[in-house]
Amino acid sequence: MTIHTTTLDGTSPPLPLSPTLARALTAIGTIGALISTFVAWTWTTSFPGNLTVTGYPGGLQLITLTGAVLTTVYLIVGYGIRGLRWLAPAGTSGPVLYLALGTLGTTWYTLLAITVDLGGLANLEPGGYIAAATTLIAVIGALGLPTDSATDPRPSPNAPGPPSWYRLRRALASVPPQRAKPLPVWAEILAIAIAFGIGLYLFTYGIDTEYAELFLGYLILTSFGFAALNSAGLIARLTALTTKHHNIALAAAFVAAACFPFTQDNDTYTSVGAYILIFATVALGLNVVVGLAGLLDLGYVAFLGVGAYAAALVSGSPESSIGVHFPFWAAMLTGAAASLVFGVLIGAPTLRLRGDYLAIVTLGFGEIFRISMLNLNGTTGPDVTNGSMGIPNVPSLKIFGFDFGENHNILGYPIGPFGNYYLLMLLVTAFVVLVFRRAAESRIGRAWVAIREDETAATAMGINGFRLKLLAFALGATLAGLAGTVQAHVTTTVTPEQYQFAGPVPPNSAFLLAAVILGGMGTLSGPIIGAALLYLIPAKLDFMADYQLLLFGLALILLMRFRPEGLVADRRKQLEFHETGQLDVPDQDRLPGQGIGITKAEA
Repeated sequence: MTIHTTTLDGTSPPLPLSPTLARALTAIGTIGALISTFVAWTWTTSFPGNLTVTGYPGGLQLITLTGAVLTTVYLIVGYGIRGLRWLAPAGTSGPVLYLALGTLGTTWYTLLAITVDLGGLANLEPGGYIAAATTLIAVIGALGLPTDSATDPRPSPNAPGPPSWYRLRRALASVPPQRAKPLPVWAEILAIAIAFGIGLYLFTYGIDTEYAELFLGYLILTSFGFAALNSAGLIARLTALTTKHHNIALAAAFVAAACFPFTQDNDTYTSVGAYILIFATVALGLNVVVGLAGLLDLGYVAFLGVGAYAAALVSGSPESSIGVHFPFWAAMLTGAAASLVFGVLIGAPTLRLRGDYLAIVTLGFGEIFRISMLNLNGTTGPDVTNGSMGIPNVPSLKIFGFDFGENHNILGYPIGPFGNYYLLMLLVTAFVVLVFRRAAESRIGRAWVAIREDETAATAMGINGFRLKLLAFALGATLAGLAGTVQAHVTTTVTPEQYQFAGPVPPNSAFLLAAVILGGMGTLSGPIIGAALLYLIPAKLDFMADYQLLLFGLALILLMRFRPEGLVADRRKQLEFHETGQLDVPDQDRLPGQGIGITKAEA
């Protein structure tokens, strides 16, 4: 046997691992890993999840079992069974490799955790050794699978040997789907509904994990699973469906999100969901500034603080220096208006700057806001914000007699206070999504994108750059202030420490900016996904708090290396960050006489 290695030019010298042998090894390893989950991995219940039972899997064994089942499914799809090929329009060798790697990573992490936590390899039972060996065999076999013609970079699709490590480097690279027979409209809508239903289940399972080891195993398999689906072309196909039925996809997304509180028995994890929505809404507002207009704002969290402080001062808190009690709709308008005013006041004198200079000024504004809130304590300044004590005891919301601070039964399901605020925040998020979508698709949104790409060229074409940048800055600040009004009531206390540039607990400016970049700048769903990941992962992996920033930095480095356009990227970013060969090999769909990059569909 020979091992395939990939050179820098994308070619791969032949490996003497026949396709038949590679498939056999992959199947043997995958089935062996599946069987090993029904055998005890350790003899003691000291390790969480009870991996001592023979006969049925538990804990992290379920994650390994899921990875083995998915790998088997894509192995079967690779044989071209009619009706299943829709799951892998771009081929199956890449998905099999990534799923095998995900199963290997989860299994070996579990065995390593048992060894370290319990004090040695003596704590492993035969099932653990079988799982380690079979998952490794599956990966070796997957590395030798023949390359699919859809993803083969070589001139001849019949060239021997798969570019195994080339596929590994393409783990998060976008793969265009193959042409396929279109589905009926009802089937497309059903596929969208099923996709969001699966997304709700995965999110609920991840947030409900009882211990950090289980969540980390879930995270490993989910990450490789995303890479597998992307390599299979299924993500691109689902994206095309959601683009075609945009309104239905948005409705399905919000229906799935609204169902989350009804899957919870208490507020333990519903609170995490409420804070994720607050974080995601603020990230969408920042996406207007950074993603659409291209303005690097490092002090954006201050606008969230302005809205929160304004709402706390007028919402009837006994510690408020104003002593007024507005209804919620008036408090929300007050917070949004205060952030709008600050956005205009800060943006008007500073938005004539560009690049690093603008970033430094906005960073200074964020620190000035935090320090000002500390000094308005009645000693070093007027008594407005109570200094470091903040404004505590913000009363719960009451809208049309509905008290958000009490337990309620909705449709027969008990919903706690955080569940109530989650549903309210979901409505706010829906409004922000509507504003962002309408703004991005408008003439002003296209002007923002033009300024982001080249402000000088945009100005030469007659665009008033300063006015439109100020409009983006003001809109982003208003959306942040809107979210801040709800945050003040959810947290019940507003303090200056909540609004820093960087800190251990989001939201802060660094995490907000990272959420936009991680999810995908200028996209609608990207910042929401990025915010959910950046809030959920630290909340579930609190035992790694001391290394949180280190791991966060490593994750960003890997993301910038393998997928610089973000997890959710538009067509423009994909063309910008990945070589597509469009300038070298014209597309056969290109219209005669049209410029480079214009296809029939685009025309």
